[in-house]
Amino acid sequence: MINITKLYCGLSQSADSLRYGQGHGAPKTAAERRPIVVWNITRRCNLRCIHCYSDSDAREYPGELTWDQCRGVMDDLAQFGVPGLLFSGGEPLIHPRFFDLAAYARSKDLRVTLSTNGTMIDRDAATRIKALGFAYVGISLDGIGETHDYFRGREGCFEKTVSAFRHCKAVGQKVGLRLTLSQHTIKDLDNILDFIEVEDIDRVCFYHLVYSGRGSNVVDVTLEDSRRALDKIITRTARWAATGKPREVLTVDQPADGAYLYLRLRAENPVRAEEVMDLLRWNGGGAHGSGTGIGNIDTQGNVHPDQFWQSLTLGNVKQRPFSEIWQDQTNETLAALRSRNGRLEGKCSRCRFLNVCGGGFRVRAVQVHGNLWAPDPACYLTEEEISQPV
Repeated sequence: MINITKLYCGLSQSADSLRYGQGHGAPKTAAERRPIVVWNITRRCNLRCIHCYSDSDAREYPGELTWDQCRGVMDDLAQFGVPGLLFSGGEPLIHPRFFDLAAYARSKDLRVTLSTNGTMIDRDAATRIKALGFAYVGISLDGIGETHDYFRGREGCFEKTVSAFRHCKAVGQKVGLRLTLSQHTIKDLDNILDFIEVEDIDRVCFYHLVYSGRGSNVVDVTLEDSRRALDKIITRTARWAATGKPREVLTVDQPADGAYLYLRLRAENPVRAEEVMDLLRWNGGGAHGSGTGIGNIDTQGNVHPDQFWQSLTLGNVKQRPFSEIWQDQTNETLAALRSRNGRLEGKCSRCRFLNVCGGGFRVRAVQVHGNLWAPDPACYLTEEEISQPV
């Protein structure tokens, strides 16, 4: 996760301690971080998005965790000291005990966030979410009007999603927009940036496409379009900051964005560029991401290195606590993810930004090449950029 507001604009952000080792409670190294846990509490969903990594639908899925098992998970996560618990799905608000789950998590002093399609957030739901103390609500929006409805597989959901943003803003709930970059959404990028500005949205996460679930059928952006999209996002972020209305803007699932941002800064502000390089080196990119700084529990209780890596299961919380699974040093794949030096191949192995990017997003290499250590196929840095001296 690359925080453009922090890195490019130099503005402090709430998670600086976790991402860049700055501020109160910062771990000594990124490798020592406890994971933010993405918990898919249900696979059921009222939409059928064309990029859904969990391939969710509007039906029951047997085997989901019971109430007692859910409480056990939250007891363990609280004792383990995870910095955040993200409720996801499917659509998490469909879970019959969603608000009970959130209330129990808050009673354990867990920092809770929400990933939702927004269509079930009316004024009452927004009020309850705010009262429970959610740190952040992330609402998925993948285009304006018909573009969003096409992406979500349901006509008319754009208006409900827009209403969800407004309901959250009205009750004082921090809310953000989540978008996956693809050929469908990138055409609407300027309009989406305008929408964020007009609706005064606090936070935005731009996800690079991962080929999981139905996402394997979505047409990815070209490498050139990835660069152009990042330039637009950086430029708009800087404009917001310069006008006194900064927003927390992040890109997700492509650590190479950090190197690209550094290269742009080096041409514009060499002194700031070197400060950013120090922050990026501390973070380590993918080397301290999946399997270290992020983890996933799916609806069946299976534990994965991240929410997109459903093909690699590390254990199941029905048999062992998450904390025990996460600290199991006998798992060879998990150990290798956390110590990948000398394992990466091809472009990643010779890249001068390896200590910044960490070898990209490993699950994409598995999905495309069937090889954990192959280059990240979505890396858009050129051979010239990765070979020049820093």
